[in-house]
Amino acid sequence: MAKHIGIVAVSPEGAALFYRQILRQASHLLEPHLHPRVSLHNEPLANYIDAVRDGDWHKVGDLLRRSAEILARCGAEFCLSPDNAVQHGVHLAEAGSPIPWLTMPDLVARAVEADRRRVVGLIGTKMVTTGSTYQTHLGLRGIQVLAPEPDEADRMDEIIFKELIYGDIRPNSQATVLGIIRHLRERGCEGVILGCSEAPLLVTPENAPLPIYDAADLLARGAVQRAAQA
Repeated sequence: MAKHIGIVAVSPEGAALFYRQILRQASHLLEPHLHPRVSLHNEPLANYIDAVRDGDWHKVGDLLRRSAEILARCGAEFCLSPDNAVQHGVHLAEAGSPIPWLTMPDLVARAVEADRRRVVGLIGTKMVTTGSTYQTHLGLRGIQVLAPEPDEADRMDEIIFKELIYGDIRPNSQATVLGIIRHLRERGCEGVILGCSEAPLLVTPENAPLPIYDAADLLARGAVQRAAQA
């Protein structure tokens, strides 16, 4: 029997998309009767936003761990969060967590390395694109990560925090994000990491100007593979 997966939700839209991604990956990788059980728990999104804006990563870790504890009581055997902005807090949440965590950055780095990309772009919130969430893991593999230009990063933040986390999909915002990816291509990028769990609402393999590495989808695949392990 497949292991029970626990989803620690932060952004409701991102978590909802991720739930679908897990089940789609399961349909590709496992027989129907072997699909894993999946439980989801969230704390209010505003609590996370306040903690991140205050730079209180211990609070972020506490929120994540609280969900892990509840998921463990539901029977989850490991857990994960598809939200890129809180990945730094996962390391704090792991301390004292009753179940192990699966994280995205290493899975993304492995996928980019397997395709032999040397330079990739990264879209997401400014915290993700200017931080070390992916840069460290990829840099250790000799892969350069390019972030959007400062004005592009500001616009991405507006689109994510004012639209996407509420499921608000606007054609002009989609055009803006695809334009940012085209600019990354012009700067030498060979692919782009979707470092935002809501990004697939706007960017797909069909419309993207570059090959995409959807961090949440790679996490979903990794979760299904882990769940299937004896």
